[in-house]
Amino acid sequence: MVALGELEALALDDRENLLARPPRPWSSVRLRNIAWWRGVVLVLTGAFFLLPLFSALRFSLESFSGGLTFSAYTAIPSQLGFTAALSLSVRLAVVTTAITLGLMVPTSVYVHLRLPRLRPFFDSITIIPIVIPPVVLIVGVLQVAPTFLKSTPYLLALEYTILAMPFVYRSLDAGLRAIDLKTLVEASRSLGGGWRTTLWRVIVPNLRTGILSATVLTLALVLGEFTMASLDLYQTVPVWIAQFAQDDGHISTAVSLLSLVVTWLVLVVISSFDLRRIRRMAQIRRDA
Repeated sequence: MVALGELEALALDDRENLLARPPRPWSSVRLRNIAWWRGVVLVLTGAFFLLPLFSALRFSLESFSGGLTFSAYTAIPSQLGFTAALSLSVRLAVVTTAITLGLMVPTSVYVHLRLPRLRPFFDSITIIPIVIPPVVLIVGVLQVAPTFLKSTPYLLALEYTILAMPFVYRSLDAGLRAIDLKTLVEASRSLGGGWRTTLWRVIVPNLRTGILSATVLTLALVLGEFTMASLDLYQTVPVWIAQFAQDDGHISTAVSLLSLVVTWLVLVVISSFDLRRIRRMAQIRRDA
C-alpha cells in the first residue's frame, strides 16, 4: 500500500512538472521545412489548376495562321443558339435557387427545432442524390413526369433541385448549428411574432451565411450541369458548348473559359455580401 501511494505521488509530481513546463519552441529549421513543403504543395496545386486553363486560353487565342487574335471571343454573341442557351441557363439557375431555398430553409429550421433526433436520418436521406447517377435520375423522372412538365424546360429546375439538395442542406445545417435557434425563436414568439415573422425577420438574417453558401453551390451546379439537360433535349450553355465544339473548337473553348470566369465572378459577388456584413459587425463591436 505504501509503495502504491509513493508511485501515485511520483506520477502526480511528474504530471504537474509536465504541465508546468513551457512548450518547446519550434526550431527555425523545422519552421523552414514546413514552409518549404507548403510552398511545394501550393505550386503543384496551382499548376494542376492553372496549366489547363492557360492551355485553353492559348488555344482560343490562336488564329489559323499561327498568330494571336480575339476573333473567337468577339464572334461568340453572333453564334447560332448561344443567346438562347445562355438565357435558358440563367433562368434555370434563378428558378432552381428560388425553389431550393424555398423548400430547404423551412425544412432545415423545422428539423433543427422540432425533430433534432431525426437529424442523422435527414443527413442520410440528403446523400441519396449523390449516390444515384444523374443518368438514372433523369431517365426515371422522364418515365413518371406528367406531359405538361415534360413540355417545359423548367422540369430541369425540379431535377436540379434534387441534385442541389445535399449541398444546400449541409450549408443550412452548418449555419443553424452556429446560432442559438431555440432561444431566437422563443424570444420572437414571446414578443408576439408569428412563425412567418420569426422565420423571415429573425432566423433568415442570422442564417445569411448559410443561405449565401447554398446559393453559391446551387448556381455553380446549375450553370455547369450537362447530363440531365442533354438527355432532356434542352440546350443549356454546357450542351451548346459540347455541340458547337464539332464546328469550331476555338469558339467553344472561348465560351468554356468565359463561363468559368463569369461563374467565378458571380460567386465572388455573392460571397462579398456576407464579407461586408462581417466587417460591418466587427467595426460595430470595435466601436462599442
